[in-house]
Amino acid sequence: MKRFHIHVGVEKLDESIRFYSGLFGADPVKTKTDYAKWLLDDPCVNFAISTRAKKNGLDHLGIQVDEESELAELRDRIKGADMAVVEEGETVCCYARSEKSWIQDPAGIPWETYRTMEDAELFSGQLNQAENACCTPETMGQPECCEPSEKTSGCCG
Repeated sequence: MKRFHIHVGVEKLDESIRFYSGLFGADPVKTKTDYAKWLLDDPCVNFAISTRAKKNGLDHLGIQVDEESELAELRDRIKGADMAVVEEGETVCCYARSEKSWIQDPAGIPWETYRTMEDAELFSGQLNQAENACCTPETMGQPECCEPSEKTSGCCG
């Protein structure tokens, strides 16, 4: 199954959790001090919010898949459309261990295609690399994005 993914940066997590829980008629399936996620069936969406985004509002969009074959199909589509792709591979992001690829739409919005393998205790971290890796093509590899900020105690603040 494929699930549409939306990640929104927020300033006040508790206030936003109350708002979106009311809007969706459901509590988040995952809540951390800086992050919350709803996996909704109606509409079929993975909706996440965090205080770690560079700005409030839309952070990125994506398509989450359950199976490795679905991820391969999405990657083939992207490559077939001759889009510039950033292959992140296996990584830890948003408290999950995932395998992902990134593209950017014509409006400059980052899109991720990914498969989640399991939950993780860290918000972010590149497997076999620095613990505080960043989560979008624009921020990967930029040391300043991985330093603690006033808003967060980790990366991508």
